[in-house]
Amino acid sequence: MRIRMFMMALAITAGLGPAYAAGVENAGDQTPTGQQAAPSAPPDDPDLDINSLQPEFTIVNLPTTLRMPRNKLAFRLTHRFGRPLGAGTFGNLAADLFGLDTGAQVGLELRYGLMRGTQLGIHRTSDRTVELFGQHDLWRQSAGHPVGLGINVTVEGMNNFKERYTPSLGLALSREIKGVGSVYAEPMWVGNVNVFESFVSGDDNTVLVGLGARIRLRPTVYFVGEFAPRLAGYDAGAHHRSIGIEKRAGGHSFQLNFSNGTGSTIGQLARGGTGSDDWYIGFNISRKFF
Repeated sequence: MRIRMFMMALAITAGLGPAYAAGVENAGDQTPTGQQAAPSAPPDDPDLDINSLQPEFTIVNLPTTLRMPRNKLAFRLTHRFGRPLGAGTFGNLAADLFGLDTGAQVGLELRYGLMRGTQLGIHRTSDRTVELFGQHDLWRQSAGHPVGLGINVTVEGMNNFKERYTPSLGLALSREIKGVGSVYAEPMWVGNVNVFESFVSGDDNTVLVGLGARIRLRPTVYFVGEFAPRLAGYDAGAHHRSIGIEKRAGGHSFQLNFSNGTGSTIGQLARGGTGSDDWYIGFNISRKFF
């Protein structure tokens, strides 16, 4: 302080004027040139973190409660070969490369994070069924909530969404088990299911409960399984069931699965599999763009 007052007095005595003296006064308060304030870090979004117990948005076909990050995209390819593994002799099956030489039902899906906890998507299968779906996370598993809970809404239409519309409304409950994986229970109502009404009389709606699990075998390898028994209403065909093995690699996931039907939309699952002894080989490939 004494040095600064001495410099001011010296400047005035030397005739440099009060402007120079004011510059000396403020010199200690100036920020050095060439330096900028460090930008603040963007807020962390926990939805971007990998969830090793619940890494995918579906089990095989049924939804999970994994949250989609806001403004992000995810893609999924489903593929179900059309020949049951139990059809014909073993020699015929081997000649068809265990069904891989036959036709298949393919599904393409795109999923988008509309806002925190809310995701929308579209899924189209090669029989020209288009499913629109939405999911909203009501709450995540935490100390105050022993299970995660989400609400799912879908509507699908045949012939490229031009006819035979099938809506559904359901809940998805999940429980993550540290070191093991995750389990699911998914009650849902599905309407306008009976597309075979000229052959199968009875109810047109159904109530089912999807049950599923993803068991962690290795850090990035999982066993998956799901079962969807119909509890009331339309119940023609076998109850849907699937099992599979899954490998995760970064944002990619590959799943080899076996199902008793070729469906991948909620309406197709509600119509059931082709038979209790039928198993179709298939696979899912998914990619997260975040």
